[in-house]
Amino acid sequence: METGTVFPQLPESEAKRAPEGDGGNGSVDGDPLRNPYAGLVSHLRASWLSGKTRPMEYRVAQLEALGRFLDDKKQQIMDATASDLGKAPFETELSEILMCKNELHETLSNLSRWMKDEKVDRILAVQLDSAFIRKDPYGVVLIIAPWNYPIHLFLVPLIGAIAAGNCAIIKPSEVSKKTERLVAEALPSYLDKDCFAVVTGGVQETTRLLENKFDYIFFTGSPPVGRIVMTAAAKHLTPVTLELGGKNPCYVSDTCDVTNVARRVAWGRFFNAGQTCIAPDYLLCTLEMQEKLLPALQKAINDFYGPNPRESPDFGRIVSAKQFQRVQRLLGSGRVAIGGQTDEAERYIAPTVLVDVQPSDPVMQEEVFGPILPIIIITSVDEAIDFINSRERPLAVYAFSSDDKVVNRVLERTSSGGFCGNDTMMHVTLPSLPFGGIGNSGLGTHHGKFSFDTFSHPRGCLKRGMGQEPLNAPRYPPYSQRKFGIIQAALKMARVSDCTLL
Repeated sequence: METGTVFPQLPESEAKRAPEGDGGNGSVDGDPLRNPYAGLVSHLRASWLSGKTRPMEYRVAQLEALGRFLDDKKQQIMDATASDLGKAPFETELSEILMCKNELHETLSNLSRWMKDEKVDRILAVQLDSAFIRKDPYGVVLIIAPWNYPIHLFLVPLIGAIAAGNCAIIKPSEVSKKTERLVAEALPSYLDKDCFAVVTGGVQETTRLLENKFDYIFFTGSPPVGRIVMTAAAKHLTPVTLELGGKNPCYVSDTCDVTNVARRVAWGRFFNAGQTCIAPDYLLCTLEMQEKLLPALQKAINDFYGPNPRESPDFGRIVSAKQFQRVQRLLGSGRVAIGGQTDEAERYIAPTVLVDVQPSDPVMQEEVFGPILPIIIITSVDEAIDFINSRERPLAVYAFSSDDKVVNRVLERTSSGGFCGNDTMMHVTLPSLPFGGIGNSGLGTHHGKFSFDTFSHPRGCLKRGMGQEPLNAPRYPPYSQRKFGIIQAALKMARVSDCTLL
C-alpha cells in the first residue's frame, strides 16, 4: 500500500487489497476548524437524530435508488473496472452488479419482517407486560472499501446500513481511480445528500476522516490496516466490522474427480486475476495428486484463457505497479510448473502454479492476492488439518473429496470465516449465509440479514403498565424472607430439560 507518515511503515507484502494507506491514529474534538470532515459528520448526525432515516418507506426508497444506480451506470461501472483492473465484463456483471442486486432484492423482500420488534419469553413477574428487542440503527456509520471489488465491497455493506436506518459516509479506494471517480460523481445524485456522502482521497484524507466519532465503522482491507482502523475506533469506543482476508487453504484428497477439482480451483484462483479475498490461496495434496492435478490445471487454464492468457479478454490485470512488483517477487518461491510469464508495462502476470514450495517460502508468508497458486505436499488429511491449524485462521477453508466423511473431517477440525466443500468461492453467492472472518481474517459478518443485524443495535425493551402496584410490593424494602420467597417464585427461570420421560 502507499504508506504515509501517519501510518506505521508496513511491508509491501501486507498491502493486499486494502485501500492503500487507509487508517488513522488521531483524535479531535470535532472542531471543523481542526478537522475538515467534522462538519459533514455533524450534518449527517443531525439528519439521523431527526428520525428521517427510521421509517421503512424512507429506507426502501434509498435502497431502490441504489438499484437504479446499478442499472443506470452499468456500462460506466464495466468501463471503470476494466480500466482499473482489466476486469472482464462477465466478471464485473457477476461480482459487481448481479451479486449486489441479489443483496438488494433479498433485503427489500424481507425488510419489513427484519424491522419488526422481536418478542421474547417472559418470566412470571412480567407476564402482563410487553418485552421485546427493538432493532435500532447505530447512527452515522463509516464504510471504508478496498480496490479489488470497488463497487461490491462498498455497496453490500451500504445496503445493510441503509436497511438498518443509518446515515453513512462511503470511502471508496483511491487505488481503483476510475471507479472511485464514478462513485464520487454519480452515487450522491441517487441518495439523500443529507444522510449519505462519499469522501475521496488517500492516506491523509482517510486518517483525518477516522479522527471523527462514528457510531459504527465497516472496514475491508488487510490485517495491518485493520488494526489501525480498530485503534482509531477504540478512541471513541466505536464498534467495528473488519473483513480482512488471509491465506485460504484448499485441501484436495486422493479420492476426487481431478478434472472437476482443477476447473473449480482454477476459476476461484484466477478470477479477477487472483485479487479476491476468498480465493484459494494454496493447495494441500499428496505428491501423487499433484502429478494428476498439474496437467488438469494446465488444461483448465487453456480452456478458460486459451494458450496465451495475455491475449484473453477474460483474464484481468494487477491493479497497480506496486502490487505488480509485490506479486512478481512471489514467483521466486519454489518452482514454476505452469505459467510464470509477466509484463510489467501491462501489469500482467500469467496464471501460475508453483511446486516444490516450502512453508517458509515468501509465497507462504503472505496472502498472495494475485494469479499464483502454490502447492504444498502433505501425506494425509490429518497432516493437512495440522498444517491449516498451525497458521492464522483464514477467511475460507476449501476441501475437495468424493468421500463426504473427508470433507466433514476438514470442516469439523478446522476454524475459518467460511467453508466450502468441493468448490471455491460459491458460498459467498448466498445472501442467506453470513460472510466474515475470524481472528486474523476479520471480525463480524454481513450479507443479507447479517448485514442488517451488523448495522442494528439490538435494544432490549420492557414496557410495563402504571397499575397493578400491589404486585410490585414484595421487591420493596423493608425486606423479609417471606418477600424474597415471593420474588424468587416470580423471577425464577427454570431449566428446561431435553429429556422426555415416557
